[in-house]
Amino acid sequence: MTAGSFPGTTGRVGVPLDGKGLLDVLGVAAVVIDAHGRIVLWSPQAEDLFGFGADEALGQYMARLVVGTDHRDEAVRLFGEVLREGSTWAGVFPVRHKDGTVRNVEFRNMRLTDDLGGLYALGIAADRSAVERIEAELALSDRLVSQSPIGLAVLDTDLRYVLVNPALERINGIPAALHIGRRIGDMVPEIDAPALEAALRAVLTTGTPLLDHPTVGRTPADPDHDHAWSLSFYRLEGPEDRILGVAASVIDVTERMRADADADRSRRRLALIADASAQVGTTLEVEKTADELASVVVPELADIAAVDVLDSVLALRRPGAPEEGPELFRALAVKAAGRTEALPAADPPGAITMYGADRLVTRCVHTGQPVLVERVGPGDLSRIARSPEAAELLARAGVHSYLAVPLIARGEVLGALDLKRDRNRLPFDGDDVLLATELAARAAVSIDNARWYQSVRNSAVTLQRSLLPGVPPDQAGLEVAARYQPAQASSEVGGDWYDVIPLPDDKTALVVGDVMGSGIDAAAAMGRLRTATCAFADLDLPPSEVLRHLDRITAGLEHYIATCLFAVHDPALDRVRISNAGHLPPVRIPADGPAELVTVPPGTPLGVGGGTFRTTWVPFRPGDRLVLYTDGLIETRHEAIDERLALLVGLLDDMRGPLEETCDALLRALRRPGAPDDVALLIARSTG
Repeated sequence: MTAGSFPGTTGRVGVPLDGKGLLDVLGVAAVVIDAHGRIVLWSPQAEDLFGFGADEALGQYMARLVVGTDHRDEAVRLFGEVLREGSTWAGVFPVRHKDGTVRNVEFRNMRLTDDLGGLYALGIAADRSAVERIEAELALSDRLVSQSPIGLAVLDTDLRYVLVNPALERINGIPAALHIGRRIGDMVPEIDAPALEAALRAVLTTGTPLLDHPTVGRTPADPDHDHAWSLSFYRLEGPEDRILGVAASVIDVTERMRADADADRSRRRLALIADASAQVGTTLEVEKTADELASVVVPELADIAAVDVLDSVLALRRPGAPEEGPELFRALAVKAAGRTEALPAADPPGAITMYGADRLVTRCVHTGQPVLVERVGPGDLSRIARSPEAAELLARAGVHSYLAVPLIARGEVLGALDLKRDRNRLPFDGDDVLLATELAARAAVSIDNARWYQSVRNSAVTLQRSLLPGVPPDQAGLEVAARYQPAQASSEVGGDWYDVIPLPDDKTALVVGDVMGSGIDAAAAMGRLRTATCAFADLDLPPSEVLRHLDRITAGLEHYIATCLFAVHDPALDRVRISNAGHLPPVRIPADGPAELVTVPPGTPLGVGGGTFRTTWVPFRPGDRLVLYTDGLIETRHEAIDERLALLVGLLDDMRGPLEETCDALLRALRRPGAPDDVALLIARSTG
């Protein structure tokens, strides 16, 4: 097909058209009149237009046949001018139809000369109403195409442009005339032309329109920015289903796409904030909270995230952020989206690193303001990384954008959230700064709560351990092992204790107790009870008498209540005397028999007042073992206490090895991660 030709022609002479054309639609008639005004040629279309057949018209005077008497003189005058002067005449003239009606007919008249010099007049005529209708349709079509704000194009069956409207001319940034005869890829190579041509061919083949087909790319009108377009294709068909080509409409939806992208981004940011609210600060552990923050922001906000806290803040000795000088940071958490060379460049969790005043993270904590480097250059990496080697790793990983936001809680700068991008090709922007600041602020409060809690907890643990005995020495006829394990970091330290007290006549008091409550006050109350227990035990009183004295003392400890199990081993008699104040029963493991719970009257907890305590005698021969423990060893929220006691007895039945190993094995088997209570465990074996 020649460039610019339209389907239905081939560019070759003498090839017939398929179906009807525009001339057929207009019904154009041809009439030839000789110099005397007689009709010498009468086309079939003239018969349709004037109503007279050829046999009725040929040889007749044209003016008399179809022109009324009112207009006949004018018709003769115009006819004479055409023949005499050789001019053409075009206009609308009223003619008489055979049926007697008068119709307006549009004429094009011109003079003809034959080979003998004879003169003739050729009249081309069409019904004026049909011409007006076609003109209106063409004008409307032309206006719609030329004035439409939507880009419009017509392509032939070879998918070459044959029409481009001004709107598409502006979209492509190329004059319409240069489009004609060329393909899409020739005009806009930055668009996926093969995919578009495949879609156009499918429309040509099937006739099924393709609506709202999205595509993204660049055109010469704006070569530096991507645009989004919505394309619609539909097949053009002429009379008798003749395929003319395909029409395309192009709507620039870049702004809508950006608005949709912004809305989607806003939804994802809100979801990220909601996730942070639910997932950050689930415990009162500083490291865990930092890890939760890093996990939330990767990969939604950053490809690499690090949470670094000022070491002086964790030590609770920072008077306030200085305005200059280096800073000592402790790395709490590092996360990355997949494997990247940038990860080894970050400080591993637990590492302490000094960053100079010229480093961006130092500036962040000094100013308490975010530090944004949208596009990282070679000179920026040395101010981001801890060392030249780390900067080289960041460069190789392709880190191209950096953001640090301060962790601020209650007006104090705790550290910084450090964010980098290497996979996500978009740089950090102002919206990212706002989101990161919001996330950091929420996490900073949790980190601050956790560091203060851990400080208080560490103090309580220190006090608790200082009040407990050291490694219990072996007594006469007795081997002893003990453990104290505080509650996990998510809970406060309680008031559990154990004690091994030497008594006269080679006897030994074995004590396990639990002050209800937690924190430093509970630990202090435990220390007072332990001191009192040692004092009363030294008087060699019966176990029940010791508990009665402790009950009176506990009643005055600001409403504290405690449970206690007090046992006295007498190696001379191979037995143990036991008295209980609301505590769990001990377990006895005979050397030659199965383990069993010792039946001891429960008694009332210490501090209730007026309780009755009784002493029980239990055989304790050489090789026998006695296990005393607090409820933190066996109690859980989801299992019945009887089931847990049975499990304890079963475990002890199988544990006949060294006492130290037995203590550790019991804690491993029964202690749950994140256990909310302390454990005191004491195991004694009679050596005879």
